[in-house]
Amino acid sequence: MIIKARKTTQFQPGRGYSKEDWDAVSDNPPLSKEEMASAKPFKEAFPEVAEKMERAIAARGRPKLDNPKQPLNIRLDADIIQFYKATGKGWQSRMNDALRKAAGL
Repeated sequence: MIIKARKTTQFQPGRGYSKEDWDAVSDNPPLSKEEMASAKPFKEAFPEVAEKMERAIAARGRPKLDNPKQPLNIRLDADIIQFYKATGKGWQSRMNDALRKAAGL
C-alpha cells in the first residue's frame, strides 16, 4: 500500500499535536472574507520585487540566439547518414557546416 504525504497548514486531530499546541505556535490566524476580498495579487502589492524576480527567471538558461536552428524532417540516403554518424558526436553540426559550404553561405 502506497501512502502519499500531503502538506497541510491546518490543525489535524490525532497527528501528535493538540489544538492548544497548534494555536500556540500559529501566528497566522484565518483571514476573514473581508480581508480576502481586499487582498491584492503579489505583482500589484510589490511591483518592484515582482519585476526583479521575473528578470531573474528570464535570465536563467542559455541566452537566446539571434538565428536559432530549426527542427526539420528530411530524407537522406543511408550511406550519407552513416558517414556523418561515424564521425562521432556533433555529426549534425558537421552536416550543417557541409550544407552551408555547398550553398556558398
